[in-house]
Amino acid sequence: MQLHAYLTFNGTCEDALNFYKEVLDGEIIGLSRFGEAPMPMDDDAKNRVMHATLNFGDGNSLMASDSMGGQEVQSTSSITLSLSGTDLVEGTRCFEQLSEGGQDNMPFEDTFWGARFGMLTDKFGINWMINCELPKPE
Repeated sequence: MQLHAYLTFNGTCEDALNFYKEVLDGEIIGLSRFGEAPMPMDDDAKNRVMHATLNFGDGNSLMASDSMGGQEVQSTSSITLSLSGTDLVEGTRCFEQLSEGGQDNMPFEDTFWGARFGMLTDKFGINWMINCELPKPE
């Protein structure tokens, strides 16, 4: 079994996925809209994303959709997406780009556990942690 994060947005799913696609150097696959489904709905809901997947890196993916019109998603602070790696340049770039238009909750800086780490909330209200292991002293 595998675990995949599934994000739900209030009409900004496509914008969020395009943003994450650029930051994470990914590919959006299988984007479908509510208007493609055989069920009655308001015209406002037809162009919302019913389901999409963003693949990036080595086997990583985010799945996402918009809520149906009138079913607003409540923002939550209880879930955080975490990116981990060893490339400090890549980690810094991801942190800076994900922070644009959002909130830097903890600066991306060296820690006592031997990593550079930071936390942020992006412009779509999604919480992120970035952790990059620092080279071990010889």
